[in-house]
Amino acid sequence: MIRAHLTVDPHFTVGPINRRLFGSFAEHLGRCIYDGIYEPSHPTADEDGFRSDVIDLVRELGVSTIRYPGGNFVSGYRWEDGVGPREDRPRRLDLAWHSTETNEIGLDEFATWLQKVDSELMYAVNLGTRGVLDALDVLEYANLGSGTHWADQRVANGRSQPYDIRMWCLGNEMDGPWQLGHSSAEAYAQLAATTAAAMRQVDPDLELVVCGSSSADMPTFGEWERIVLEKTYDCVDFISCHAYYEPKGDDYGSFLASAVNMDRFIDAVVATADSVKAVLRSDKTINISFDEWNVWYQSRYHEVDRITDVHSWPVAPRLLEDSYSVLDAVVFGNLLISLIRHADRVTAASLAQLVNVIAPIMTEPGGPAWKQTTFFPFSLTSQLARGTALELRLDTPTYSTQEYGDVSLVDAVATHDEGGTTIFAVNRSLSEEVTLEIDTRALGVVDRTEAVSLFDDDIHAANTLDDPKRVCPRVNDSAQIAAGAVTITLPPVSWTALTLS
Repeated sequence: MIRAHLTVDPHFTVGPINRRLFGSFAEHLGRCIYDGIYEPSHPTADEDGFRSDVIDLVRELGVSTIRYPGGNFVSGYRWEDGVGPREDRPRRLDLAWHSTETNEIGLDEFATWLQKVDSELMYAVNLGTRGVLDALDVLEYANLGSGTHWADQRVANGRSQPYDIRMWCLGNEMDGPWQLGHSSAEAYAQLAATTAAAMRQVDPDLELVVCGSSSADMPTFGEWERIVLEKTYDCVDFISCHAYYEPKGDDYGSFLASAVNMDRFIDAVVATADSVKAVLRSDKTINISFDEWNVWYQSRYHEVDRITDVHSWPVAPRLLEDSYSVLDAVVFGNLLISLIRHADRVTAASLAQLVNVIAPIMTEPGGPAWKQTTFFPFSLTSQLARGTALELRLDTPTYSTQEYGDVSLVDAVATHDEGGTTIFAVNRSLSEEVTLEIDTRALGVVDRTEAVSLFDDDIHAANTLDDPKRVCPRVNDSAQIAAGAVTITLPPVSWTALTLS
C-alpha cells in the first residue's frame, strides 16, 4: 500500500477564502444562453422564459459571481442592442463564434436571472471594437439611479433600481490574435488605463480587472503582464489569468498533474505583479482574477470545420459541448485545489463556462438538464471550503511525467473555520490506492469525519443524456480516527472531500 502523510495546523494560514473564488462564466456562445439558461418553450420555463431546472442546478452548484457577456464575444458586442423592447432589438453577426446573435437576452434579462440564482454580476466591457465612451455608457445604464440619459433608459425599460455592479473586466484576452481589436501590450495598457480612470470618475470604488495573458503559453506571457501593470497599476485591482487543460494523446499522467501548471502560472503572475509594485514603490497589492479556467478539449474544436458561409451563420449552434469523464473531473477538482492554495492572491475566479459550453450543466432543448462529472467537485468545494485556506505539510511519493517532470502522487489543500476542517485531496495514480495519514493534533479532538470520493473503475465514464446519473460521488467510509490522527484511503484517479469535526 502506498502511503502519504499530511500535517494540518490551523495556525499556519494562506489567507481567507473569498466567495468570489467560486464564480462562473456565461458567454453568448453556442447554447450557453439560448437553449441553456433561456428557453421560453421549455416545460419548466418560468414567467421570464428561464429554465427552472437550470436555475435549481445553478443554485446547487453554488456559483457566487458570473462573468458576462464574454469572452471573445464581448469584443464585437454592442451592449445597447440587448436592452429595450425585444421586438426592436437587431440581429447581429457574432464574428467570434460565427453565429447569429438575436439579442433576446441582454443586460437587463441577465441581471434578472442572476437574482433567481443568487449570484453577483461581473461585467466585461468591449475594449476590442469599442472603448472609453462605451464603457461609460454601460456603467451609467447599470449603476446610476436616474436623471441621466442611460439611467433613464434603464428605468424606462422597467428596471427602476440600478444593478450596482462592482466588478468590471476591461476587455477580454486582448493579447490574442484571434480577438477582435487585438493590440500590443502598450496599446492595450493605454486604453485600459484611460478607461479605468474614466470609470473611476463615475465611481471610485469599482473593482477593475485588467487583461493578463490568455495563457501561460502565449509568446508574450510575462512581458505582457509587466507592460500592462506598469501602465495600469494605480487604477486597477486585479489582473486576469486564463487556463484550459486537456490530455495530449494518452498521456494521462501529465494530464492528472495539470494543477502543477496552474500553480506555476499563478506564481509567475504574482511575481511579476509584485515586481512592478516594487519598481513603482506602491503600497497597493494587485490580486488575480482567474476568470477563465476549466478542462477544455480545444483540439476537438479545431478539428471540426467552422461555419464559414456568412449567409448561414446559425443561432445558438452546438459548440464546445464537451462530455466530461471521471478523469476530467479529478483534474478539475485538482485545479480547484490549486486556486484555494493561492487564496491569498487569487481572490476571484470564474469557471468557464456554466451551461452546455464546456460546462458542468448540460441541457437538451425541450428535455432534461443533468450534471456532468465536473459538477460535483465544484458544488462540494463551494459548499465545504469555508473560512481560511491552510498551509499544509504534505509528504507524498512522486511519479514521473512527460510534461512536468517528477510531481506529487497526492495533492491536497485544507480549509478551516469554527465549524471544522475540510481536506480536499486527489490521488493521481492511475492504478494504486493511497493511504493518506493526517496529523490532526493541532486541531484538538477530532471525533467525527465525513468523506465523499469521486472515482470509478472506468476513468472514462461520463454522464450523458441517455445515462445522466452514471457517475456520482460516493461515500468514502474508509476514514478511521486514532489518537491525533485520521487515515483515509484514496482510490486511484480520485478526488476526495474529507470533513473533520
